[in-house]
Amino acid sequence: MGTIGSIAAAVFGVFWVIMASSMGAPTIFPLFGVVFIVIAIVQAVYNYKNATGENRMSLYDIAEEGEEADPIHDYIRGTKSQIKNNTRDPVKYEEKAYCPYCGRTIKEDFVYCPKCGRDLE
Repeated sequence: MGTIGSIAAAVFGVFWVIMASSMGAPTIFPLFGVVFIVIAIVQAVYNYKNATGENRMSLYDIAEEGEEADPIHDYIRGTKSQIKNNTRDPVKYEEKAYCPYCGRTIKEDFVYCPKCGRDLE
C-alpha cells in the first residue's frame, strides 16, 4: 500500500508542477508539486527499507522476536535454502510437559499443542 501511495503522490506532484507552471502561477505554487515529489521519494525509500530490512516495523505483531524466520528477507538476498527451522522441545517442570509457545500442560508424547496447534517436535 505504501508503494501505491508513493506513486500516486509522485504523479500528483508532477501534474501539479506542469499545470501550475503552464497557468503562469506564482513561483510558490509549482513548489508544492516539488514537495509532493520529494515526499513520494522519501516514502518509497522508507517502505523499501522496511520491506527488505531484518527488523521490520509492523502494526500487528503476530510473532515473537526470533520466533520464525523472515521468508522475504531470505528470498530477496537469494538464500531461500537457508531458512532456519525454529523448533522447540516441550519444557518439563516437575515431570509435567508444557507447550513452549502458550504454556499449556501437555502430555509428553504430544506432537502438536492442543491449545495453540504448534508443532512441538
